[in-house]
Amino acid sequence: MKRCDWCLKNDLYMEYHDTEWGVPLHDDQLLFEFLLLEGVQAGLSWLTVLRKRENYRLAYDNFDPVKVAAYDEAKMQELLQNEGIIRNRLKVATSVNNAKRFLEVQKEFGSFDHYIWSFVDFKPIVNHFEKLEELPARTELSDKISKDMKKRGFKFVGSTIIYAHMQATGMVNDHLVSCFRHAELAGVK
Repeated sequence: MKRCDWCLKNDLYMEYHDTEWGVPLHDDQLLFEFLLLEGVQAGLSWLTVLRKRENYRLAYDNFDPVKVAAYDEAKMQELLQNEGIIRNRLKVATSVNNAKRFLEVQKEFGSFDHYIWSFVDFKPIVNHFEKLEELPARTELSDKISKDMKKRGFKFVGSTIIYAHMQATGMVNDHLVSCFRHAELAGVK
């Protein structure tokens, strides 16, 4: 069974690739989870974040945006002492800020899902890349989404982070055409 080359060096990566990466996601809490994790990943490898994902679920109330938005200074200090997560003051503060912005988007659009998927007309973009080198780090569309999210007050939502979020949540299918997941996900909405 052929997979995308990026996941072959680690079992956790392969599991994530085979079951989650590129699967169209429409659950607001899971979309918030990926938004938070993509933000904390900035400057680090995704594998580092995946290894800490369960710790994040525990530390961040299973990524409930309502609970995270209500975190106060004491809770943020508690998070900064948690050795199971990435203890970066700016990233912790950003997660609380982004939870608040997430709730504002939900209120305005009915759901974050409706907001974010509207950028791709509610259907995944299916790319046909043959080599990893062809995958972009950002696109004009991720630039547009990033700009809109920044205007709404989100932090750590640069174009590269947003494109990674789009890949992770299936807004784009960037599995290589030789990968078994490309065809499996090609018609999934």
